[in-house]
Amino acid sequence: MRINLFFVALLAGVLQHAAFAGVFEHTLSNGLKVLVKEDHRAPVIVQQIWYKAGSMDERTGKTGVAHVLEHMMFKGTKLVPAGEFSRTIAAAGGRENAFTSNDYTAYFQQLHKSKLPLAMKLESDRMHGLNLTDAEFSKEIKVVMEERRMRTDDEPHSLLQEKMMAAAYLEHPYQHPVIGWMSDLEQMDVADARAWYRQWYAPNNATLVIAGDVKASEVFALAQRYYGGIPRQSMPERRRFTEPAQVGVKRLVVKAPAELPLLVMSFHAPNIVDPQQDWKPYALEMLAGVLSGNDSARLNKHLVREQQVASSVGAGYDSASRGPALFTLEATPSEGRTVVEMEAALRGEIAQLVKDGVNAEELKRVKAQVLAGEVYKLDSVFYQAMQIGQMESVGLGHKSIPLMLEKLQAVTADQVSQVAQMYLVDDNLTVAILDPQPLSGKPKHKAEGAAHVH
Repeated sequence: MRINLFFVALLAGVLQHAAFAGVFEHTLSNGLKVLVKEDHRAPVIVQQIWYKAGSMDERTGKTGVAHVLEHMMFKGTKLVPAGEFSRTIAAAGGRENAFTSNDYTAYFQQLHKSKLPLAMKLESDRMHGLNLTDAEFSKEIKVVMEERRMRTDDEPHSLLQEKMMAAAYLEHPYQHPVIGWMSDLEQMDVADARAWYRQWYAPNNATLVIAGDVKASEVFALAQRYYGGIPRQSMPERRRFTEPAQVGVKRLVVKAPAELPLLVMSFHAPNIVDPQQDWKPYALEMLAGVLSGNDSARLNKHLVREQQVASSVGAGYDSASRGPALFTLEATPSEGRTVVEMEAALRGEIAQLVKDGVNAEELKRVKAQVLAGEVYKLDSVFYQAMQIGQMESVGLGHKSIPLMLEKLQAVTADQVSQVAQMYLVDDNLTVAILDPQPLSGKPKHKAEGAAHVH
């Protein structure tokens, strides 16, 4: 699809002045921050509650507890029996789920606007009234362990990713998987879940985001009614983790039953700390777009279509996180080509970019695609709430969203070349290779019970 650059440039102004206008903010006396994004195009609402507690807050030996508690949040309170939360939302014509990441845990419901009081009543109840029983925990921990087997142990791509993260991060807790190590899950008990719940699930460690066909003043009143009576609590001092500079390339090979080999090259890179002053993370975002932002981007054009050394290839980078980021290249060699050839080809692309720089028109196309993507995403009330909640939970704040778009548009071709030269080097690099083993033909594990999306 051809993108009209002038049209998208005009949309930049729309994004700056309209797209994120109408985000209303109020903090209750118990510390709960309430953010409202009014969008009156359809009579629907999204409620999301974000807790600033993810797997990076876990202690060694207790990995996976953030995710386990996410499961337990659906297992009932003193007022709402196990399973009744989901049944009530479904009966009201809504959908609900939850997810856990390295940085946060979030819960959401999407319903008709008239059902917002119901959603708030249910969500506020489990913020402070969760009934964590041994019986429910013993059942749910088995579900989580089966989920780990199905989604990680039996999935070669996920297994490679897990082992790559464990190798790339030497000290930072990003080295641990969100779902937890199996040995930790096997030894976890309900007391661990209770301790996590008491420690982190408090209004002053949460952000409530409501988006949709609502009036902010009415939402604030409802939030006070349902959440205002939950007492705030003292938060433990969070440890500040650092990741020491890497001092040479790391390499690992993972053998697992799979059809095709896979090469992953991950480079340590900075995340956004100061949205106003930082420039390198924005340049890295543009670098990812130049390399693989579309079908005609460099990696796909050169390595898939022209050289035919790769059957698929891509670049990824996420600048918004609580901890240090990775800039990742991932590729599957074409039939008859090896991962050694694949790595050499990727290194060649990096060297070429550093040597010759980035074409101004090439960068302009990437910027246009970034803006167009943001405009299209605004069609989704759910995405608008997600973006606000994520920015709040990683410490950047929702007000940084238009600023970040502005900073992306200000990136120069020279800055893109600079960050490639600075960060895509061996001293930042972990290379992970999936060495495919014969497929056994045995059926994979199937998860038992209803596991929520993570």
